[in-house]
Amino acid sequence: MGRHHNKSGPVRKATFFPPGLGITQIPMKPVLVVQLARFGDLVQTKRLVLGLIRAGREVHLLVDASLKSLAGLLYPAAVVHTVNAHSAPDPLRLLDSLSGLAAAGFGRVYNLNFAGLSMAVSSLFDPDTVRGYRLESGQPTRDPWAAMAMRWTKNRRLGAVNLADFWAGFSLPMADASSVNPDAAPRGGGLGVAMAGRHARRSLPPEVLAPVVQAMLPLAGDARITLFGTASERPAARELMSRLPARLLDRVVDLTGRTGWQELADTVAGLDRLLTPDTGIMHLAAHFGVPVSAVFLSSAWCHETGPYGRGHTIWQAVQDCSPCLESAPCLCGTACLDVFRQREFLRLAGGIGQGDPPAGLVGCQTDFDALGVVCEPFAGAVPREQAEQAERRRVRAFVARHLGIEAGSVAPPAPDLAERLVEEPDFMLDKHQALLEIL
Repeated sequence: MGRHHNKSGPVRKATFFPPGLGITQIPMKPVLVVQLARFGDLVQTKRLVLGLIRAGREVHLLVDASLKSLAGLLYPAAVVHTVNAHSAPDPLRLLDSLSGLAAAGFGRVYNLNFAGLSMAVSSLFDPDTVRGYRLESGQPTRDPWAAMAMRWTKNRRLGAVNLADFWAGFSLPMADASSVNPDAAPRGGGLGVAMAGRHARRSLPPEVLAPVVQAMLPLAGDARITLFGTASERPAARELMSRLPARLLDRVVDLTGRTGWQELADTVAGLDRLLTPDTGIMHLAAHFGVPVSAVFLSSAWCHETGPYGRGHTIWQAVQDCSPCLESAPCLCGTACLDVFRQREFLRLAGGIGQGDPPAGLVGCQTDFDALGVVCEPFAGAVPREQAEQAERRRVRAFVARHLGIEAGSVAPPAPDLAERLVEEPDFMLDKHQALLEIL
């Protein structure tokens, strides 16, 4: 197992009782966060991890071995353990390799992924300690909080809770949302361009991306252009460069497939702006407070996985079929991609245009409310989108109140909303995974 210790020493053991009350202080047991998904998901776990650390918990992380160094960079106060989660491991050997964790005496295990491997890992621990997703008597089970999330995402267009806030909701009180990442501000290093995400339909192909890069370059001081991606994206990077004006080529630095985690983090942290689809690099930029200009299309939905922090911009394609299922064939001729070719979008994206974006595109800015990060439309919100945004606010207010958070002046939810989001087991508070307990 890989381990990463805070250089300043061991994490302080917190207690439930302040000194001077004549009560024996009870040290809290360490907790384990199981995050076996990929790059972006690890970054989006930040609010949960910070909340646990700020509550005085000794936090352990279990991540894929390929993310060990990144986890250490993101969470220097945590102890990092690794497993080969994405290399088709033998399940029995894998579980055997984690036997030490099973004996570590964690007071809580936060299992964040509804996936076979995570479920298998959860079986190593007492089911009463596992929050999120677990196996009980061989059957996959969700906690009430996770079950509620499944209900509010049945209609993804009305999905109103960012994934980072959902994961943070597994442990109350949550870290203050505005303290998780710095507000967006340019850093002086020019424009970064993330070539693609994991899913091709979520990304702009080079012939569409090149005009967007040119339009957005003034927002980054007309300085350097840095291309990011894996080695598999080098051909796309070369094609992008072939479509840029010759006068810009001496400014381009192609880092696709050429950086380790440290160099990637250092480079992204110094950018003026990052142009990106829904990617792990997008979340890394938000982690550092680098302004993000994100393009969301196909199955990507900014209200679920937009950049975390204040001051980021998202251009969300909104078609009747949005957001789609990535694994299903597109029956709409990728209409969501066409809006990014339009001149109206290029002018707005470059900060030189006024008016509305092309039909089927909504511009959003990130900010905070009582629950967490929110994407507020500032351009292109047609009546349907306006009605859906109002419904998202009602869902957010309901969820906030469910977690004991004062939701402000938002109107109370309609009775049908409560019926859709809450089932009888949700009222069994002793089983709600987010309640604080003496461990």
